[in-house]
Amino acid sequence: MAGQFRYVTPVEPQAATGRVAQVYTQLADDFRMARMPVFLTLSPAAEVLAVTWAMLRESLLAGGESRTAREVVALGVSMANRCPFCVAAHTTLLHATGDHRLAETIAAGGTPDDPRHAELLAWAGSRRPTPEIGPQLIGTALTFHFVNRIASALLTENLLPGNLQKSRLVRSVGGRAMARAVRTRLPSGASLPLVADLPALPEPAWGAGTSVGAAYAALGAVAGSGGELLGESARAAVSDTVAAWDGEHPPMGGAWLDGPLADVPAGERPGARLALLVALAPYRVTDADVAAWRGSRTDEELVRLCAFGAASAMARMETLITASALTGDRS
Repeated sequence: MAGQFRYVTPVEPQAATGRVAQVYTQLADDFRMARMPVFLTLSPAAEVLAVTWAMLRESLLAGGESRTAREVVALGVSMANRCPFCVAAHTTLLHATGDHRLAETIAAGGTPDDPRHAELLAWAGSRRPTPEIGPQLIGTALTFHFVNRIASALLTENLLPGNLQKSRLVRSVGGRAMARAVRTRLPSGASLPLVADLPALPEPAWGAGTSVGAAYAALGAVAGSGGELLGESARAAVSDTVAAWDGEHPPMGGAWLDGPLADVPAGERPGARLALLVALAPYRVTDADVAAWRGSRTDEELVRLCAFGAASAMARMETLITASALTGDRS
């Protein structure tokens, strides 16, 4: 497991205290897993960990929306964002819903037989709004626009030792092992006390009055505060570039960064570069990119900066994929 973490040393469950321990306890109860690498890698920044867990729990795990539908969205977003770690995880979780054919059809690049699943998969992989998606599905998509970036930047792609997740048999067996947890319907809102004392943005229109909307508001505020680690010019360069982004992958190479970084002072450029990479091409983050900014900075600061980049992209995706749709479950 230790080889999954690229740049941070996680807080192990047996050593966790305070907010981190509270999140780990709820995660183990609700997800039935004591160790989940994405949350472990966020653990040096307790507040980021808590709001990320709240967003994932309230969108993906709790409430009345079909878990299969939500896993289709999570998998579609992860494929579009080129996050092999999350693709493997959510292919396995689709197996856990009992729909083994659906899981492998999507993993192979096919189109689901069920028209609704096909529609959701197409939407999740696009950058377009739709009038037919409710808060939990919008929340799931936005959760994974954040989580994919954290996973791609801070984890290796190895969900299992030796890349065993590439085996269809292993995915199927893993899904069966998780079936009971995945098929258990959880009540909405149980994660919100973990973040009640943290800052929050206004709830989004698509999720106003729901636990998903409250979790999204907390994630946006806490993760967005990582921009405080950058100088003013660097922070503005990141914000302006992401605000103008069309949602597509940047061209190969690094020339696309030259324009945004041109007016940033030399001392601020490594931080702006790293945040922009996490936001727009997290799978291209290298050891050199991290080392150029990090110096003596802590694991907590690295997590917070990466969360700022991921949250910036998530907020931009919100404007691209949401319309006036408020259908579906509003837990």
